Amino acid sequence: MKTTQVAVIGAGPAGLAAAIEVARAGGSVTVIDENAKPGGQLFKQIHKFFGSREHRAGVRGFHIGEQLLAETERLGVEVLLDSPVYALFPDKAVGYIHDGKEVCLKAEKIIIAAGAAENALAFPGSTLPGVMGAGAAQTMINVHRVLPGKRILMIGSGNVGLIVSYQLMQAGADVAALIEAAPQIGGYGVHAAKIRRAGVPIHLSHTVKRAMGKDQVESVEIMKMDGRWQPVAGSEKILVVDTVCIAVGLTPLTELAWLMGCEFAFVPGLGGHVPKHDLNMETTVPGVFVAGDISGVEEASTAMEEGHLAGTACAEALGLLDGRKALELKTVIRDRMNALRTGPFGEGRRKAKECLIALSQKGVA
Repeated sequence: MKTTQVAVIGAGPAGLAAAIEVARAGGSVTVIDENAKPGGQLFKQIHKFFGSREHRAGVRGFHIGEQLLAETERLGVEVLLDSPVYALFPDKAVGYIHDGKEVCLKAEKIIIAAGAAENALAFPGSTLPGVMGAGAAQTMINVHRVLPGKRILMIGSGNVGLIVSYQLMQAGADVAALIEAAPQIGGYGVHAAKIRRAGVPIHLSHTVKRAMGKDQVESVEIMKMDGRWQPVAGSEKILVVDTVCIAVGLTPLTELAWLMGCEFAFVPGLGGHVPKHDLNMETTVPGVFVAGDISGVEEASTAMEEGHLAGTACAEALGLLDGRKALELKTVIRDRMNALRTGPFGEGRRKAKECLIALSQKGVA
C-alpha cells in the first residue's frame, strides 16, 4: 500500500494551493484527480482576476493555473491524473482507479477539494442537443477551441453567465440574449456592462418556456414573469438560436465527505449541503479537511485561499510547523480571505461562512 502524509483529492485551485503549503513545510503530499489535466477551472478562465496584488489581480486565470503547477513541480508534489477516487475509509485510506487498476493510498491527513458541479434547469426541450451548461461551453471554447454554436441564448446573469457570454462573443458566436429570472442582475456590474456595450440584450424577470427543434435546438420561447414569479400572459417571445447555455449556479460535490461521515449543514448561500468545518477548514471528522467549492461555492481566489489555509493547518497538525509560525501564516491567509468577502457580493458569503463555522462548534487558533 502506498503511503503519504497528506492526500489531496482534487487538482483544482484549492487542491493545488493546499498541496503547495504542505510541501513547502516539508511534508509529503499526493494530489489525486480524475481529469486528464490538472488545474481545474483555472485553465478555462481567460479573463483577468479582480482583487489585490495578493489575489493576483490583473492575471488571467490560466496563467494563475500555470503558476500553481510550476510551484507544485518545484516542490516535488506528486500529482496523479486520470485517477478517480471511489472510496475513503475510516483509517484515512483513499481508494482510487489508475491505469485500470484499483489502488489504495494510506494518508495521515486528507484534504477534499472536489469542487462543484453545474446546476441543471428542466424545461420542455431541455434534452435537445444544443442545451448545455455554461461551464461546458466555456470548456469547449477556451480549452478545446470548439465553438458550441453560432447563435446562443444564455440563461442566468451571475458572473458565470456574464463572463461566458462575453467569451463566447470573443470566440465568434452571436449571443442573441441573456435572460434572468430575478428582477436584478446577479453578477458584477462591470461584466454586465461589457456585454451590454457589445449589444447583448439582458432581459430581467424572464425565463425560458421551451426549446424547440427537431434534431437540435432551433429556437427558444422566453416569457416575462411578474413579482410573484408567475408567467405574464402575452409576453412570450421567440428567439432563433441553435444553442442554450445554462448558468444557474453550482452545487458542491460532497459525495466523498458524506462517505467519510462528515456532518453537514444546508446553507443556500453556499450552494446547498456543505460539510461543517472549523476555522482551519477541518471537518467534524478529525484529520479530514475541505477547501474550495466543496466547502461552499465562492470564487477561484477564495478557493485558493481556503486551500492555503487547509494545507497550513495540516502541516501544523503533522508537526511540520510550530504553533506560533502556523498561527502567523493562518492569520495572513484569513485576512486575505476576509478581504475577498467584502462588498455587496462577498458580504453574504462571509455571513454564510461564519454561520457554517459556528455550527461546527469548534473554536481553534
